[in-house]
Amino acid sequence: MAPKVAAEIESWLGHLGAERRMSPKTVEAYRRDVLQFLAFLTEHLGGAPSLRDLAGLSPADVRAYLAARRAKNIGSRSLMRALAGMRAFGRFLERNGKGKVGALTAVRAPKIGKTLPRPLAVSAAKRVADPDIAAGDGREPWIHARDAAVLALLYGCGLRIAEALGLKRADFGSRDTLTVTGKGRKQRMVPLLPQVAKLAADYVALCPFDLPEDGPLFVGAKGGPLSPRIIQLAMARLRGALGLPETATPHALRHSFATHLLAHGGDIRSIQELLGHASLATTQIYTEVDAERLIGAYRAAHPRA
Repeated sequence: MAPKVAAEIESWLGHLGAERRMSPKTVEAYRRDVLQFLAFLTEHLGGAPSLRDLAGLSPADVRAYLAARRAKNIGSRSLMRALAGMRAFGRFLERNGKGKVGALTAVRAPKIGKTLPRPLAVSAAKRVADPDIAAGDGREPWIHARDAAVLALLYGCGLRIAEALGLKRADFGSRDTLTVTGKGRKQRMVPLLPQVAKLAADYVALCPFDLPEDGPLFVGAKGGPLSPRIIQLAMARLRGALGLPETATPHALRHSFATHLLAHGGDIRSIQELLGHASLATTQIYTEVDAERLIGAYRAAHPRA
């Protein structure tokens, strides 16, 4: 490595630790990323790069480095972090009058692919909302009924956990629909299945606290608003009881709602409205989930697969 470049790297890393107060592990990660880039440039340019060489880099040089890392099966997130570190070093050089490495900012960061939702099987999703599954763990029956009602709303109505816990006692009546307040205070109407309504009614009947019409429908063990963490813990207990994977979270029930509707012929536009998505593009991810499931079934069952 060229001595002046090495000196600037040490100065930059010292700046990150002392002035930016980055953790030692973050500083070490930045060091590793920049040294890997310089090692590539040494081979790419035919010699250790100087400060002038760094300022003279072209976007093609940076893309060649990213492609070389990609060829070693380095993921997009790691490449994004590496590029961020190199850009930070470039800005440090520019602020200190050591040249501008414009090629680093001229290259787009790699795109990170969306992680597909992992829905539960239909049978598992149904059993999650059974209050008898978790019985016997020492908690009171009304708490089992409450957790089952919340989880049934997530799967039966496709609600977010915050939407379910934001419901008022007055929101439940004799109607077969439910008005939900979602993100941005936007309201939408969703069908209320008789099975879900019954679980909610069972909880209300067992709840030892007074539930005023303008108060929260679901309350905690002391009568206050119910925390989302309590439902997450209830789901964790059910994962153990039912042998479900770690991906079986309360939000996975909402994914299951959408995926199962789509698999049984649901219209994508209608599912968008039921989920409260502002953009159809957000809902269309479930078409990828369904296609993946179909391909998996094909490969598992077709004699020629």
